[in-house]
Amino acid sequence: MGLDITLFMADWQRLGAVPAADRADALYDALCPLDHNDVYRGNGLAGDWLWPPDRESAWCAEYVFRTTTGAYSPHFRAGNAWNDMRLLVDASVRGAMDSFLTGLILDTDPDDGADPDESPAPAGGSLFPSAAGREFPSTPLVCPPAAVSDKARVWKRVEPCLDGLREPFAAECAGWAGRPDTFEGFTALLREWGDVTAEAGRRAWGLVGLS
Repeated sequence: MGLDITLFMADWQRLGAVPAADRADALYDALCPLDHNDVYRGNGLAGDWLWPPDRESAWCAEYVFRTTTGAYSPHFRAGNAWNDMRLLVDASVRGAMDSFLTGLILDTDPDDGADPDESPAPAGGSLFPSAAGREFPSTPLVCPPAAVSDKARVWKRVEPCLDGLREPFAAECAGWAGRPDTFEGFTALLREWGDVTAEAGRRAWGLVGLS
């Protein structure tokens, strides 16, 4: 069994009002006692967002990735692909993509000089202090509302440039183990992250990814 990820967008004020040790459970409990099988049969799936039954008062929702079946590995492979190809990409696009992906599928900005193995703390920070000491640095993923809004704005610049990544992907990633199988799969996953940040940014909510 590989690592999985469950991605939520959440009202940061409501989440912050929950005791820190209970916040992960609160996100899951907001969607349960929903039977997920019942939900996926049509009781709460709105596009790719899974909502509680009383959507009007909902303060969080779960995003259902179309192509990953909940696994974290496709996100990890996409991050590896970007790290491989980024130096072949125009600097303006490279900077925007770095900004968009850092904190989502990249742990640190590739140009900040930090050694990922020496990062001082996992992404959870003070919001999920019980996560300290986890071996996998991308779990949990925590992106506050201000950062989400920034990423949503950056995505508008990045998305029109995606097709220009085809040649760098072919040169550095195609056919390599630990990389996305196809360029189309790579860009499809990036577009999902674009949709996620756009919706969360519209609501001024943050993002939390839990394994």
